[in-house]
Amino acid sequence: MIAGSLRLRLLIAGAVSILLALGVAAFGLSLLFERHVERRTAADLTVVLDRLVAGLDRDADGRLVVADPPDDPRFEKPLSGLYWQVTAEPSGLVDRSRSLWDIDLPLPQDEPSEGALHQHHIDGPGGTSLLAIERRVVLPARLGGGAVRLVVARDRADVAAATADFTRDLLPFLALVALLLVIASAVQVRVGLRPLAAVQARLAAIRSGRAERLGTAFPDEVRPLAGEVDGLLDLRDRQVETARARAADLAHGLKTPLQVLAGDVDRLRRKGEAAIAADLDAVGETMRRHVERELARARRTAVAADAAAPVAAVAARVVEVVRRTPAGDRLEWEVAVDPGLAARIAPDDLAEILGALLDNAARHARERVVVTAAPDGGEVVVRVVDDGPGIPAALVPQALRRGGRIDTGPGTGLGLAIASDIADAWNGALRLGPTEPGRMTAAVHLPRAAGPQGR
Repeated sequence: MIAGSLRLRLLIAGAVSILLALGVAAFGLSLLFERHVERRTAADLTVVLDRLVAGLDRDADGRLVVADPPDDPRFEKPLSGLYWQVTAEPSGLVDRSRSLWDIDLPLPQDEPSEGALHQHHIDGPGGTSLLAIERRVVLPARLGGGAVRLVVARDRADVAAATADFTRDLLPFLALVALLLVIASAVQVRVGLRPLAAVQARLAAIRSGRAERLGTAFPDEVRPLAGEVDGLLDLRDRQVETARARAADLAHGLKTPLQVLAGDVDRLRRKGEAAIAADLDAVGETMRRHVERELARARRTAVAADAAAPVAAVAARVVEVVRRTPAGDRLEWEVAVDPGLAARIAPDDLAEILGALLDNAARHARERVVVTAAPDGGEVVVRVVDDGPGIPAALVPQALRRGGRIDTGPGTGLGLAIASDIADAWNGALRLGPTEPGRMTAAVHLPRAAGPQGR
């Protein structure tokens, strides 16, 4: 299903890309927030460190002490996560916060430059990880000289907890952003694929005869495709014209031999060779009908978008022709068609269809043939109804098949097949039925013509 849908593939690719991008964004934002919190924590620890430096003094016994320690209550609570420590070089521990209890902070084995701040990640009590800010200070003579290392540290779990809270608050917002981006991606895919839908609609119009070419009213990316399709249509038209010309040449080439054959048939009849004349006449009729069928097939792709045939006028003209035949002269004919009704078909092709249907009706009707036409939605349905014996329902497909015969009377079995071919070429259809003894209906379904005539 995914492989067959470009829209679905684009939507899935867009959704996956959005989720990956927002996942990377969530990770990056959490990392940036963690670093920001560490910097803020380091700045707060630096303030405490400055307070320690300012609080260094000598007691009554001359010992170096922190006379004014930081007043944060967490320094007084054992293992609170906030610690300070002062060590002298090289004597060792000078003082530490009560929160360290009896634990010494392990300082790196380095020799920091005087007055510079150093930031470390060191191990703390209970296996914790601490963020430590350290400064090495050279004491003045009034404090006995020498150098001390002062360090203030805080449990990094506080930073991790703040980062986790930030991430939890961030995820719902990112989920909302993901939803909005997926919706925007769906809209983008829909808008982006709209030209393809336009191409499909235009191709449907070409197939139905309502248009001839795709044209150039497409975006730059689709226009080359439309141009190639129009090029193929141009090639098809040239091939159709060639085929029609060859069919016309064939008809013209056979016209003279068929006329000669008809003359020979007449001479044979005058000489009394009626059986041979009848056989040759049947052969000539078969050849003529085959030529007519090939001409009809050559017309199948020559469908004009603006074609319109006035059904009433065409039907009346064909009825007048069939009425003059020996089979039609004995029948009562009726044409009941709205004069303003038009079908989207060439008038000559509609006459060809009605000629085949009326010829069949004239040969099989007992007394009466009725031609009607009425609009049906977007179609025009032309019906030829006679009071003949009808066709058994099981034999209807055979009657429409090329060369199909269901009787032994005159004809070649090509008339209905030719009519069906022509109707199909104009996106219509020929249907036989309902059929029963005493009533036979042949219905031609054709598209309605555009414009006032097609009302």
